[in-house]
Amino acid sequence: MPDNLVIAGRAFKSRLIVGTGKYRSFQEMARAHAASGADMVTVAVRRVNLTDRSKESLLDYIDREKIFILPNTAACYTADEAIRTARLAREVGLSNWVKLEVIGDQQTLFPDTEQLIEATRVLVKEGFVVLPYTNDDLIAARKLIDAGASAVMPLAAPIGSGLGVQNPANLRILRERITEVPMIVDAGVGTASDAAVAMELGADGVLMNTAIAEAQDAVLMAEAMRDAVIAGRKCYLAGRMPKRLYASASSPMSGVVR
Repeated sequence: MPDNLVIAGRAFKSRLIVGTGKYRSFQEMARAHAASGADMVTVAVRRVNLTDRSKESLLDYIDREKIFILPNTAACYTADEAIRTARLAREVGLSNWVKLEVIGDQQTLFPDTEQLIEATRVLVKEGFVVLPYTNDDLIAARKLIDAGASAVMPLAAPIGSGLGVQNPANLRILRERITEVPMIVDAGVGTASDAAVAMELGADGVLMNTAIAEAQDAVLMAEAMRDAVIAGRKCYLAGRMPKRLYASASSPMSGVVR
């Protein structure tokens, strides 16, 4: 059976979700998307040309027959802003899915969980499939699920920091306690080993943008991230060996000819 990522009943072959910002050109972005193997990409609604089709847009470089567009509410600081932005994305035909961001602090870009929960509640009632970006906080995640979120997307580290997973214990707790919806690690991944660690901790998927877009070779990094997510997922499913304080011989002494 294929090991698909399933969100709100929709199956995705890849467990890697990538973004569309910070690339040196739209052409480079398109090549990186192809190399990543991702079949879902995020688009910041407030940073893309949605109305003037005579001007070049990053949307022109996304093959919508192969790649699912996930609008996001980046740069929104209140529930009302995020709700309006999600509605705009739906009105212009992007999607009724939304990666919901409600930022609470400009320097860290940490989410405002109170506003996030409120926006989730409203948008779910309006028929949106809501994937909220949140802290690695079990209580906040549970409240988002109660509000109708179709996934929870805890950060590994601040957005764009490239610091990797800073609180592995929190992600392990989230993995053990959240089984109703997928858990997708969002923000903070900097290199392939970070993506592998997130998946080995049990994440259902990883979302990233800066780690690929700001790499010296974005296309090669996209390939590395694709492979890391696959490897990390396989490790999690396989179940790692227990850690031991002392050595354990690879060739046991029992049965040795003396």
